[in-house]
Amino acid sequence: MAARKTNPEPSAGCLERNHFGKCAQGKRLLPPPAMLLASRWGWGCHVCSTCSCPGHHEIWGSLVPQISWCPRFTLYTQQRNGFKRVPQKTEPRKPDQETGSKPYKSSLSPPIQETVFYTSSPSLKRLVKPFFFTIGFTGCAFGSAAIWQYEYLKSRVQNYFDEARADWMDKLRPQKNGDFRKQVNKWWNSLSEGQRTVTGIIAANVFVFCLWRIPCMQRTMITYFTSNPASRVLCSPMLLSTFSHFSLFHMAANMYVLWSFSSSIVSLLGREQFMAVYLSAGVISTFVSYVSKVTTGRFGPSLGASGAIMTILAAVCTKMPEAKLAIILLPMFTFTAGNALKAIIAMDTAGLVLGWKFFDHAAHLGGAVFGIWYVTYGHELIWKNREPLVKAWHEMRSKSRGKGGGGSH
Repeated sequence: MAARKTNPEPSAGCLERNHFGKCAQGKRLLPPPAMLLASRWGWGCHVCSTCSCPGHHEIWGSLVPQISWCPRFTLYTQQRNGFKRVPQKTEPRKPDQETGSKPYKSSLSPPIQETVFYTSSPSLKRLVKPFFFTIGFTGCAFGSAAIWQYEYLKSRVQNYFDEARADWMDKLRPQKNGDFRKQVNKWWNSLSEGQRTVTGIIAANVFVFCLWRIPCMQRTMITYFTSNPASRVLCSPMLLSTFSHFSLFHMAANMYVLWSFSSSIVSLLGREQFMAVYLSAGVISTFVSYVSKVTTGRFGPSLGASGAIMTILAAVCTKMPEAKLAIILLPMFTFTAGNALKAIIAMDTAGLVLGWKFFDHAAHLGGAVFGIWYVTYGHELIWKNREPLVKAWHEMRSKSRGKGGGGSH
């Protein structure tokens, strides 16, 4: 992105303009693709290249909106999915300068900035809302998982009779011919419970990945599907960014690891508890990333499921440290799960201390620590103490059914 300044001080005529109208001299203004920057902040206004008003800035961006800022603004790109470290500068094409046509838009490139910036580093006060959101969401996730498990176990008896009746009806109903449908059912039934559970997670990640490819969705994706403590929106991206990937390679790698460990983690925790741990891990790892960015002053958008997947990997490696693992491209080299976990934690610790910006190492470490803690202590403290909540839910369901039954007679 290249921001070319012609004059650091905007003219009075510039300040009287409206964003989508004309300047004081009657020349038409061209707004950038997704956002407008006010001249009163010293960033200049967006105009066509033929406008001669002093103070105008020509903003030449790619498909994702770019910005021009004063020297006191610094933007870092710190990520979980492979954003560029330093945005490459591009020059406008000569025909654009000579004819005053619209700025040249390059092919789709990764977003490298948020839509809101602050004149100074965000203070620790901005961590208060994310902190309470993390606690509240984690509690709701485990509470919902406990109720989900209760309802599932309660419905198993009813499902038994329903399946028996369905088998009897199938004998009377003419059979449908469909080889493709049979093949899909056969494949689905061949999957383990863990693989069937993570299929929905993988589908959600693929769907969000496709949304990144829609130009008109860029601003929404940057705002809600990337996490940054310097952003206007703080809480919802903590969860949504866990399902967000811009890089195809990074999404494929994350989903492969999740698929590989799905059978082991679901057999350890169960389907409902696994979902609570996975979603909570995404929010907790993002909060750790927030804390790291605020304390170190290194800000930038982050996204990806790496934090949540690190929780799953750490949990499995902690419970089964002697299990043999291998790298997909180097299957001849094997190592124990315990050693693999130690190596990953050491690498992320080095990246955090040395200030490597290519990955969000704080989120990785937060996810790993949460996974180790949960299988060691959290399962006993949280999941095994869910009985009061389940009893309260059972009593509430019984009362509601009693009132409904009484009203029907």
